[in-house]
Amino acid sequence: MPTLPNDLRLLEAESIAILRETAASFTKPVLLYSIGKDSGVLLHLARKAFHPSPVPFPLLHVDTGWKFREMIAFRDATVRRLGLTLIVHRNEEGHARGIDPIRSGSALHTRVMKTEALRQALDRHGFDAAIGGARRDEEKSRAKERVFSIRNAAHAWDPRDQRPELWRLWNPRIQPGESVRVFPLSNWTELDVWRYVAAQSIPVVPLYFAAERPVVHRSGALIMVDDGRLPLNPGETPEMRRVRFRTLGCYPLSGAIDSDAATVEDIIVEMRASRTSERQGRLIDGDEPASMERKKREGYF
Repeated sequence: MPTLPNDLRLLEAESIAILRETAASFTKPVLLYSIGKDSGVLLHLARKAFHPSPVPFPLLHVDTGWKFREMIAFRDATVRRLGLTLIVHRNEEGHARGIDPIRSGSALHTRVMKTEALRQALDRHGFDAAIGGARRDEEKSRAKERVFSIRNAAHAWDPRDQRPELWRLWNPRIQPGESVRVFPLSNWTELDVWRYVAAQSIPVVPLYFAAERPVVHRSGALIMVDDGRLPLNPGETPEMRRVRFRTLGCYPLSGAIDSDAATVEDIIVEMRASRTSERQGRLIDGDEPASMERKKREGYF
């Protein structure tokens, strides 16, 4: 495997140190696995951090029931290939109420099937540290997060009440009932992630690569028709376009982009020329002003 460029080597070393600090400082950590490229890099780093031992904490996937089919297939294949322990949690009460991203709307769907589901899973298993792949460059509220970001007993986050992290001095101490969200990729950028994916040959969901896919124009985004559950509006007809995804979530809420980038190297070239946010296609970010920060205050990832 080729030698890593110095900047990626430093980012890798910092992330591995954070993962080891988490394993040493908390009673019951868990790695949040959303199946995307950042989760893939995070999992790769966790395997490196503890090699030759297995990753010392389970993976947790909060499944809304509306992920792309290719994501679920990739998740299950990854778990089998690497012999990982995976916990899949769904908010059964929300499912019984019929909450979904189309009829219920993105804000209610996100609150019930993502935020409440995550809180349920963390409480049910007693996890005191939830490791996630969020990066500060993704979105402005995520830029406010510390690497070890404290949550109260209700999993709420207060951006005005955060502990300083000077240089690389992290503070993993918590009071009874509190927990932390840990972000080992905080200092990475989208381009760093793709360069690392290329350098380490990390598998990613094929949806990241350009291909002909059926999409409809909706809410200013190209929404892929992934299965028969997506009702078509009057006059709406799916068209085949060469698209890919920069970010993946529930398929009715994740917009694709027109692209010819069919390899990781193509994506890196595309990233170097891009001047738009990777989350431009995430419809949940536009629910209301500062919607992401409000969601995070309530316990969203």
